[in-house]
Amino acid sequence: MTASPYASLISSAAAALKERKEEVNRLNVFPVPDGDTGTNMSLTMDVVVAEVGKLPADADLASVCHAVTHGSLMGARGNSGVILSQILRGLCEGINGVGSLDADVLAGAFERSVVVAFQAVRKPVEGTILTVLRDTSIAARAAADEGTELQDALKVTAAAAFESVRHTPELLAVLKENGVVDAGGFGLAILIEGFVAAATGETVVIQDVSSAAAPLMSVVPVDDWDDDEYLYCTEFLLYGDDLDSEAIHDYVSSVGGSELVVGTEGMFKVHVHTNDPGSVLAYMTGVGEVAEVHINNMRRQTAARDAALTQDSSSGTKAKSAAPRKPVGFVAVAAGTGLGDILTSLGVDVIVSGGQTMNPSTQDLLEALESVNADKIVILPNNKNIVMAANAAASVADKPVVVVPTTSVPQAFSAMLAYDGSDDLEAIVAYMTEAAASVKTGEVTTAVKDAKGKVGDIRGGQVIGISEHEIEVVGDDVAQVAADLAALLLADGAETLTLLAGQDMTDADLAALAQRIEAANPDVDIETHRGDQPLYPVLLAAE
Repeated sequence: MTASPYASLISSAAAALKERKEEVNRLNVFPVPDGDTGTNMSLTMDVVVAEVGKLPADADLASVCHAVTHGSLMGARGNSGVILSQILRGLCEGINGVGSLDADVLAGAFERSVVVAFQAVRKPVEGTILTVLRDTSIAARAAADEGTELQDALKVTAAAAFESVRHTPELLAVLKENGVVDAGGFGLAILIEGFVAAATGETVVIQDVSSAAAPLMSVVPVDDWDDDEYLYCTEFLLYGDDLDSEAIHDYVSSVGGSELVVGTEGMFKVHVHTNDPGSVLAYMTGVGEVAEVHINNMRRQTAARDAALTQDSSSGTKAKSAAPRKPVGFVAVAAGTGLGDILTSLGVDVIVSGGQTMNPSTQDLLEALESVNADKIVILPNNKNIVMAANAAASVADKPVVVVPTTSVPQAFSAMLAYDGSDDLEAIVAYMTEAAASVKTGEVTTAVKDAKGKVGDIRGGQVIGISEHEIEVVGDDVAQVAADLAALLLADGAETLTLLAGQDMTDADLAALAQRIEAANPDVDIETHRGDQPLYPVLLAAE
């Protein structure tokens, strides 16, 4: 069988999930939310579809399996997306190398998928996507042992998946308490059914589970956030030649929960809930190279989800954005809830998580563009390494999009303050770029390795002060380096200095730093804000 039929089946499964992802999202009522399950699983499948779509029409099954495995790992989002990537990996391992598909191969693929997926989760929980996968595998094996033809065996698996979803509230108390089925399991059942419907031409429906009018879809808002839980969902890709997956797993287990470390030799997907993503990333950059970083504040996700559910339950319809369409919208990249809040207050519509060491992809930016209800859009990349991806996203967007090439978040602050409400994109780029250029930015962080620079030798672990992408100050104390860096930024007669505290800087330390700089520069207006950015205890901006 050539790749084209497989590509069509995979696309159909992904499309089925995308169409119903909000239905899946509404089920996400666990005490520790991890983004929106339906959205995360759908985004994971989008990358799978894209990878398979790159294959030539005559690609063999092994190539298709490699594309699915690689694409799902690269695109995995959230806990549910990472587990889904392992489910797909197991299925591919189970069918790779076979001459032709039959019911026995199908059963073997599901059995392999169960092994791989359960290995990825150190503490499997019954009543979740793993239970649905295992029940589906048992049904597939029973069908094969009975001599069932492949077409009928496929329909058996879809029916078994939905039937298993129906029983998840009996296995997990939080589901029963809230009158819902498991979101991840439901998403998996939709994927399986979408694949089967495309392969057999027949739709599988289990009353009260797969029906769009299912009673179990009635969800009430639940204030289930516990401040004792971990705050940040942190995930990224880790590359390296000699990575020790067990050591990495042990580390993330020691600093957080919901930890997953999956992948193949040389590349792992890491997912963990933690209160200190900056420390996690600093540790990981010491053992390998980090990419595709996503950090989400789960308390804010809970608030947004509950607000959507409140609107949904009061209107009787799916929650939709109430924001009216506007002439010009804005997308900005930032790492840190405080930075995001400031940008939002200045008029930015969508914040894409990212920054230094955590560059969002073109796809990430495209998805943000699609979510903005505006005729034209401006992107503020806020990092020189993201400008190219922003330009790429702008070039393929389905509406007019321009990029103001900001290289720091403080530059974006000034650019947004300069916006005059017009809709002439060419003029907007000109004056917002000019406003951004008036800001000199400084960054204080820690050197991850020994190096040499214009300031001389730098030891790994030393505090470094960076201005205009050049290391200008080196020391052993954050406050001292920040004060020295401020002196450099203010040397040209700047009148104001803004300090943005990172996750690792307390309010008391921020106040002390501001007083120290003010004492040395009494004529300078100093503003302080919480940026809560990872890795950088303080950002400085002089104008």
